[in-house]
Amino acid sequence: MTSKERAALRSEANRLDVLFQIGKGGINDALIAETDDALRARELIKLRVLTETSPVTPREAADALAAATGAESVQVIGGVIVLYRYNKKLHEKKKPVKTAAKPAGAAYDRPRKKSPFVDKKGRDKRLPSQKTPKNG
Repeated sequence: MTSKERAALRSEANRLDVLFQIGKGGINDALIAETDDALRARELIKLRVLTETSPVTPREAADALAAATGAESVQVIGGVIVLYRYNKKLHEKKKPVKTAAKPAGAAYDRPRKKSPFVDKKGRDKRLPSQKTPKNG
């Protein structure tokens, strides 16, 4: 990951809320499974390590979770960890929905009815006395 990509991910992570906390239980199978599910759904997640009670440091927790889930550690600041894992399905373009064919003879297929007061060039054929006065 380049430094520009990492910087862009850090800026996106600023507005994220913390999803999980790592406390006195440390890193267990349930936390790894939940982190994996969250990365699959969101790509970018934020976790918090409770430094007073956790048996691991934030950097150790980030490295262990990244290795267990196949993610990359974007940032570790204080007790906050940001992890990223690319998900191809989230970036696929949606295919356009096919619409049903228009039925023949529908109202929108008919040509517009021509006014009897307009000639072929679009000019008004009425006499001045027959025209309605314009407001204004």
